[in-house]
Amino acid sequence: MNLSMIFYILGWILLCECALLALPLLVAALYLEHGALLAFAAAMGLCLLFGVLLVHRKPRNRVFYLREGFVITALSWIVISVMGALPFLFTGAIKDPIDALFETVSGFTTTGASILPDVEILPRSLLFWRSFTHWIGGMGVLVFLLTLLPLTGGSHVNLMKAESPGPQVEKLVPKVQSTAKILYGIYIALTVIQILLLLAGDMPLFDAVTVAFGTAGTGGFGIKNDSMASYSPYLQNVVTVFMILFGINFNFYFLLLLRKFKRALFLEEIRWYLLIIIASIAVITANIHGLYENIGQAIQQAAFQVGSIITTTGFATADFGQWPEVSRTVLVILMFVGACAGSTGGGFKVSRIIILFKTVRKELLHFLHPQGVAKISMDGKMVPHEVMRSINVFMVAYVLVFSLSVLLIGFDNHDLVTNFTAVAATLNNVGPGLELVGPTQNFSIFSGGAKLVLIFDMLAGRLELFPLLLLFRKETWQRF
Repeated sequence: MNLSMIFYILGWILLCECALLALPLLVAALYLEHGALLAFAAAMGLCLLFGVLLVHRKPRNRVFYLREGFVITALSWIVISVMGALPFLFTGAIKDPIDALFETVSGFTTTGASILPDVEILPRSLLFWRSFTHWIGGMGVLVFLLTLLPLTGGSHVNLMKAESPGPQVEKLVPKVQSTAKILYGIYIALTVIQILLLLAGDMPLFDAVTVAFGTAGTGGFGIKNDSMASYSPYLQNVVTVFMILFGINFNFYFLLLLRKFKRALFLEEIRWYLLIIIASIAVITANIHGLYENIGQAIQQAAFQVGSIITTTGFATADFGQWPEVSRTVLVILMFVGACAGSTGGGFKVSRIIILFKTVRKELLHFLHPQGVAKISMDGKMVPHEVMRSINVFMVAYVLVFSLSVLLIGFDNHDLVTNFTAVAATLNNVGPGLELVGPTQNFSIFSGGAKLVLIFDMLAGRLELFPLLLLFRKETWQRF
């Protein structure tokens, strides 16, 4: 275990966070929020202090392997969340440390679950910081670091594998650092385009930026208590489209840039993703059309909520907790399906769903034709046995973590639907659930212990379980 390299990278993570905190500090200065200004300055000072202390001693050996990559990834997300919670505590906006950590972890992991009953009373700078954490966490804390610093030479890929969501990491170009820069370039471009389209619909600049941050990171923190409900249909439609766009594998956009249109349009995961979205919108529209004045409104509401839930964004334009049971069931299923691998969305990932379906089909064919040989492929390529094994292991670990989490928060004695969807919303990084944690409610109902379980779920969901789980294995910390 290369501990010196781990601490060195954690130091750079803190220095990066110090720089990122400068943006909400500027917002506080712009809006003359003196208390928030001091809070962000103090948080920056602590990040700078600890960051300098950790990077001061440069490690002799800068090479590390996948084990260290997992540890660095998990610790980086924990550290950046702890330090990111300080402005909430220093301003007094959130007085309980667990609540402040919950809110910040929810931001960085792009979950969007909140413990705040009234977000509109927060200073503008804190609202900006909440949304900005979505944008930072959307592409990944370490992916951001890789765009700036050539820290680890050939070990770059071990960081990217450990942090990137989905069954596997595909380099867009031979150099991992170049891949990270391409990803962030696409990410920034889409964010800017969305901001411009929102401004074209007369959305105030502050709202446009924060909403775009929440959409890009598929996070869903709103700056209004009713989330997106009070905005015009045009603005809601823009957000719907961009939620779906940010839920697509970023390899798709890279192929479009290379003018490989045929290959991009025939990516199997994206075809399944769009088919699931269209089918879900159709089912929900048919189920809720009687609740709205015309079919157009029903389609718009269905499209927004389907896009919000499958991409795990979590914005809301309606209290879908009050919708008929069929619609609620479809949305809960979409929480688990999630977005595409290689996107900013969470959930189980469409690619895993495809491979699991094909595995079931393969086994059924094997029962009918025991001597036959059935192979599983995606996009014309065979799915390696290693990927199949990792998906099966992930599924088992997912079910175990999910079940244990529902059991543990059950000690708070809330109803089963609340507990089940609270875990589904946090482990899949969705945000809102149903009943007491529905789109018009919040997570403040849970005890401190239950919130810690849900904090673990948010981190585990964003990091695909294993980086966080490995922290609890003593073998992880052995030198050899």
